[in-house]
Amino acid sequence: MKKDETSNSLTHVDHEGKANMVDVSQKTISTRKAIAKSLIKMNPDTLEKIIKNEFEKGDVLSVARIAGIMGGKQTSALIPLCHPLQLTNLNVDFEIDKENSQILIIATAKIASKTGVEMEALTAASICALTIYDMCKAVDKKLKIETWLSHKSGGKSGDHQLD
Repeated sequence: MKKDETSNSLTHVDHEGKANMVDVSQKTISTRKAIAKSLIKMNPDTLEKIIKNEFEKGDVLSVARIAGIMGGKQTSALIPLCHPLQLTNLNVDFEIDKENSQILIIATAKIASKTGVEMEALTAASICALTIYDMCKAVDKKLKIETWLSHKSGGKSGDHQLD
């Protein structure tokens, strides 16, 4: 299957339609930042147990933060065609919303590189949410997760606020 000649949107597909890693060797190094968010919705009782640190497996948010950071650092090993990157910072924060019984996870990745860090931020936020899910699934069968890219900056395409 050949790539549509009028479309340049598929950067990981060559002119013959084959998957390939993007060659960034000619790009300029720039400071780049990406923010990804995950939202995990749960029963109010589950959120209270997290807040009060009442899970036998341990402190849910501390474990999830470490898992998110570790996951973001492993992005190139998890997602085919991602470049291995030397992150300069990867941070995970939480906003607890008792009224809606949910936790917003905010993963921020930074780098000075020839390629962006969107996938690292998205992976960090996703792994963090999945860790919360894993630690809480025994007491809550209705956990729901949503993940999206919120912001990216740097590089040729500049700054984009996406939510």
